[in-house]
Amino acid sequence: MSRRIAALLLSLAMIFSLSACGSAADGGTWAIYWYLCGSDLESESGCATEDLSEMLDVSLPENVTVVIQTGGASQWQNDTVDASVLQRYVYTSDGLKLVEEQPSASMGDTDTLASFLQFAVDQYPADKTAVVFWNHGGGSVGGVAFDELYDNDSLTLDEIYEAFSQVWTPSESGEPPLELVGFDACLMATVDVANILSGFSRYMVASEETEPGNGWNYTGWLGALAKKPSMDGLLLGKVMCDTYMAGCRENDTEMDATLSVTDLSKIKELLAAYEAFGAEALQAAGKDAGFYSRFARLAQKTENYGGNSREQGYTNMVDLGHLARQSMETLPSAKAVLSALEACVAYKVNGPYRSEATGLSCYYAYDGNADGLEEYSAIGVGTSFLYFYTYGLTGRLDEAGLAFVRSLGIDSLPELPVNAIQKWSDASLAVTDDGLAVLTLGPEADSALAYIGFLLYYMDEDSDSMMLLGSDNDLVSDWENGIFTDNFRGVWGSIDGVPVYMELTFEGDDYNRYTVPVMLNDEEYNLQVVYDFTEEEWTILGAQQGVSDEGMAGKELRQLKSGDKLTPIWYVSALSSDEDPEPYPAMTITVSDKTAFSEMDLPDGDYVMVFEMRDALDNSVYSDPVVFTCSDGEIFTSVA
Repeated sequence: MSRRIAALLLSLAMIFSLSACGSAADGGTWAIYWYLCGSDLESESGCATEDLSEMLDVSLPENVTVVIQTGGASQWQNDTVDASVLQRYVYTSDGLKLVEEQPSASMGDTDTLASFLQFAVDQYPADKTAVVFWNHGGGSVGGVAFDELYDNDSLTLDEIYEAFSQVWTPSESGEPPLELVGFDACLMATVDVANILSGFSRYMVASEETEPGNGWNYTGWLGALAKKPSMDGLLLGKVMCDTYMAGCRENDTEMDATLSVTDLSKIKELLAAYEAFGAEALQAAGKDAGFYSRFARLAQKTENYGGNSREQGYTNMVDLGHLARQSMETLPSAKAVLSALEACVAYKVNGPYRSEATGLSCYYAYDGNADGLEEYSAIGVGTSFLYFYTYGLTGRLDEAGLAFVRSLGIDSLPELPVNAIQKWSDASLAVTDDGLAVLTLGPEADSALAYIGFLLYYMDEDSDSMMLLGSDNDLVSDWENGIFTDNFRGVWGSIDGVPVYMELTFEGDDYNRYTVPVMLNDEEYNLQVVYDFTEEEWTILGAQQGVSDEGMAGKELRQLKSGDKLTPIWYVSALSSDEDPEPYPAMTITVSDKTAFSEMDLPDGDYVMVFEMRDALDNSVYSDPVVFTCSDGEIFTSVA
C-alpha cells in the first residue's frame, strides 16, 4: 500500500468517525492559499512536484478551492511549471488551471507574498481560508521561503507580518480573518511565529523539528477536507498532523518527526506566562551570578531542534515546555508556562526520539553569539528573556535594560564570572588506584560551567598523527564539589565496524543524540544517530545537511539505501603540530540492508582523553590529557 493511500484511509477513518459527517455542500466555502517556493527541494529532488501530484489525486467539491503561487526554484521537475516566472494556478472541481503569470521576483520578499495573498483574496474569497507556506524553514530568526534564484532570500517574521497586514487587519476581537496558517517547512512551530500570526489566524500548524523530505501528505489532508468541507481549522489541523505522521511512518522518517496545532486565541496567556518565567530567571541571576551557568546546563539537557552543535550549525531553538519542566525546581513560574502551553497547543504528534516535544519552541543562545541575539531581538517575544540572554552573553545591559531590571526589584546586577574558566586551562588530572582519571575543579565550577564532557583521540607516535574521534559526556559528575571522573570503557561508535567521528548534540534521560559527519554519494551530510538507554541500542535516524549561512535548515532527513556510498569523515592532525585537526575521508562503506551503527571495541593502541569545559558563551578550555592504553582487552591509565 502506498503512503498516499494509507494516509488517505486514515483521514477518511477520522472523518467518518465524527458524529456529523455532512455532505460536500455543508459548511460554506474553503480556500487554501498555497505559497509554493520550490527552492533546491524542487530543483534537486522534485519534492514540490510530488506534493502537487498528491493534490491532483484529490477530487475537490465545488466549495473547496486551492490557489497556488509557484516560484523560487531554478527548475521544476514537471512539464507544467515555468521556473522563469511566478505563476498562479487554481485547482477546483474543474481541475488545475493556470490563471496568471508575474515577472520573476523573490518569494522571500514582502511584496511578493502580499501581492499573491491580495490576488487570492480578491479573486477567490471563501468563508474559511488557510494560508500554507511550503519550503525550507529556519525558525524564528531564519523565517521561511528561501528562494534559490535570489541568494536564498527568505521571508522573516516581520516581513510575513507586514505582508499579512497589507491584506488583512489584525483582529482585536477574537475573530481573525484566517482559519489556519500552516508551515510545511522546518522549525516554524515557535512562540515568535505564533505571536505574529495571533491577530490573523485561529490556528497555526507547524513543526518544531526539521521535516523529512516526504513532508505533509496533500492527498491525505486535502482529501479529508474535500470529504468534509464543514470542518473547522482545528479539525483540519489535526488531520494534517495525523496524515503527516502516517506518511512519515510509511517512509520510516517518524522517529524524530513533530507537528502541532496551536490555538492562537490562547497565545497571549502563554506569552504572559513566558514573560513571568523570564523575569524570574532574570531576578535569580540578579541575586546570584552563577544562576546563568546553571540555567545553561538545563538548556543543554533540553530537547532542541535543527542542530545546535558546532558540526551542524545553530538554530538556537529549544522546546519551551521541556525547558520549563527542567526549571521547575528553581523557577516556580515554570508551572504557569506549562499550564498555558497545554491550553495553547490544541493537538500534537511526535516520534519517540522527540518525546519531550510540547508543541512550541523558544529561543536559547546555544552558540553564545551576542550578534545572533541582537538579530533575534528585532523579532523575538519576551522582554525578560531578551535582557536575561543579553546580560548573560555580554555581562551588561543598556539603560532600558537596567530600568527594566530595577522594575523587578533588582538594584544592580552582579558581575558575571566572565572568562572564569580560563584558569582551568590545562588543569591537571589525577589517576586513582582503579585507573580512573579525575578532574577536580571545586564548587566554583557550578557557577562557571555550562557543560563538561570530553574529547577522545587516537594517538599514533610512529606516524606522528592524532585522530579526533569526537565528543561525549560519559562522565561521573559531582557538581556540588566540582569533581568529574571518566567512565572510559574502551569502546566507540562505528558503522559496519568502521570507527567514526561523533559529536554529542542532545543529552536526555531516555536517549542521547549524536551527529556523525559523512560523505554520502559524494555530498556532505551529517548522520543523525540515537542511543536509546531503555532499549540499549543504537539507531540511525537518517542523513541531514546542516544549517546554511542564511539560517536555512536542511529539510530532507535522507534514509540510507542499499548501494549508497558512505564515507565517514575523520579529523586528523600531526602530533608534532599545534594546528587544528583537518577533515580526512575514511574508508568508503557500501550501504546494505544490514548496515548498522554500533559500539565497537577500540583496537589496541593509545587513546588520549581531554576534559572539555565550556561556559555559557560557548568558550572552551581543556584539561591536561590522560592516556588510555588498550591492550588485549585491558585498559591502562596514565597522565601524559
